[in-house]
Amino acid sequence: MAEADPMIETHAPETKPGNPKRRRALLGIGGAVLLAGVGYGGWYALVGSHHVSTDNAYVGADTAQVTPMVAGQVAQVLVSDAQTVKRGDVLVRIDDSDARIALADAEAALAKAKRQFGQTSATGSSLASTLAAKDQAIAGAQAQLSSAQAALQKAAIDLDRRRKLAPSGAVSADELTSAINSYAAAKGSADNARAALQQAISAKDAAKGDLAANQALIDGTTVVTNPDVLAAQAKVDQARLDLSRTVIRAPVDGVVTNRNVQVGQRLAQGAAIMKVVPIRQLYVDANFKEGQLAHVAPGQKVEITSDLYGAGVVYHGTVVGFSGGTGSAFALIPAQNATGNWIKIVQRLPVRIRLDPRELDAHPLRVGLSMDADIHI
Repeated sequence: MAEADPMIETHAPETKPGNPKRRRALLGIGGAVLLAGVGYGGWYALVGSHHVSTDNAYVGADTAQVTPMVAGQVAQVLVSDAQTVKRGDVLVRIDDSDARIALADAEAALAKAKRQFGQTSATGSSLASTLAAKDQAIAGAQAQLSSAQAALQKAAIDLDRRRKLAPSGAVSADELTSAINSYAAAKGSADNARAALQQAISAKDAAKGDLAANQALIDGTTVVTNPDVLAAQAKVDQARLDLSRTVIRAPVDGVVTNRNVQVGQRLAQGAAIMKVVPIRQLYVDANFKEGQLAHVAPGQKVEITSDLYGAGVVYHGTVVGFSGGTGSAFALIPAQNATGNWIKIVQRLPVRIRLDPRELDAHPLRVGLSMDADIHI
């Protein structure tokens, strides 16, 4: 066994004492991280998991488009951009000269229709009297026919008697000729009386037809319910409505915007001349990521702040519902994910939030402003 070289010294490894300050610092950092993690976990379990929020939210409104219902030249423009108006306030006046003339013409036609109805009613009475007179004419014609038939019968008897006496010479030829002439005259009178009776009957039938036609125009109606009068009244109502539409009024309470009408301008029916934004009926469309909406439902409460007023002003709203599709689904050129290289992009779905009108009165907003929305789920 070899002996150890006395020149070589054997040393045990030295252990450096640890730095207590560094150790305490690391322990402190670790404890802080652990405490922060526990705190965040507790906050998320108690608060964070009950909220979803987004800063991709904007103010919107169902604006009222103001358009003229009748064409014409602008006589007055009584409002300007950014002016607050109430429902029914006059915005624009159109020259109403043509409308007034049209109304006067329609009223004249209505008066004429009423007069014609009165005339038709009076004509009915006149035709009834004429019909009664025709009955009397028929009675007179019948009497004349009876008289003519009696005269004819007498003339026939006289002629027959004389013809029987002529062979014996008791009646002269002149007397027989006179009897023949008398019979012919009586027969002609009877024929004329018979024709006169037929003529009187035909005249009565014509008068009866005229009366029936006249009665058909007025039976079951009055001057108010007569069809011709009703048609004329409808034209008057239309003309009066067109006249009222020459005054364009605000359809809702709100603020005037996009005014593009000037005095003297010729307006076409239906042309857009301005908008009225109902600032007390604003809403917020908040675009949430699809992964945030699992527990969002209509009726949930929302706290909203605006970039305009900052965090010091909090609006309280209510979830109304969800849009029918994401923004990309209704884009002018929708995404074609079935072609080419596809990269999944998280979609956002608009959520409609109703605002409190009283809070809007206290702190008015405008369409398009940016908002932060926090839904309590």
